[in-house]
Amino acid sequence: MLSYPSTISLSSRALNHLADLIRQHRTQHRSRWRRLEPGRQALLALAHLRNGDTYTRLAAGFAVGVATAWRYVQEAIVLLAAVAEDLATAMRRIRQLAYAILDGTLIPIDRVADQKPYYSGKHKRHGVNVQVIADAAGRLVWASPALPGSAHDLTAARIHGIIEALTSADVMTFADKGYQGARGSVRTPFKRRRYRPKLSRRQKAVNRAHAKIRARGERAIATLKTWKILAKLRCCPRRATTITQAILVLHHVEANRYAG
Repeated sequence: MLSYPSTISLSSRALNHLADLIRQHRTQHRSRWRRLEPGRQALLALAHLRNGDTYTRLAAGFAVGVATAWRYVQEAIVLLAAVAEDLATAMRRIRQLAYAILDGTLIPIDRVADQKPYYSGKHKRHGVNVQVIADAAGRLVWASPALPGSAHDLTAARIHGIIEALTSADVMTFADKGYQGARGSVRTPFKRRRYRPKLSRRQKAVNRAHAKIRARGERAIATLKTWKILAKLRCCPRRATTITQAILVLHHVEANRYAG
């Protein structure tokens, strides 16, 4: 088998953070000898999450079995997800923002036995729905647990309690037309209706200004999807939440914001 060196577009902060979590976990459980030290296990997990490397490729690159590579990656993901912030904790920071941007994204998945709940009519593919909150600069602040792809963005936001939390905190939030009817502190663009086929000049101007602000939220989604594992999840959809939360923790550590 041929091999070649590769790189991971992350700094040592993410590696050290994950290695420390693994080291603490091994100490607490008095873990026996492992094939890889904590730093190498952390590197293996980051290669999977950031580069989307398969378990077969990881096993060959780190000289371990495929089952061992899978077990090491899953352990690292669970450890990271365990320290992820929930919405209530994240709101302590979100309420200090000038305003927030709310948007939803679909993370593609492989087709599963129970396909109907995961099929998104909007995107014409199977996936899971994740709600993303960004700050005024378009930086990723928080990502929600995953719901089946058939869930509408507004429905998903209500299920997670995002609308209520933002309204209670009185945080002005910009969202797209998919959140029409959210009310509270959520602002959506004007939408043409049957009894209002044309928008006024003022409404069009408001929509243009709204779109410029909301476009920054696309940066947060793009940032989330720089983690290649999210290009298409090839695992049980129920694990999407754990993976997303693990990535959110690593992103904040890497960006050196909100850490600690």
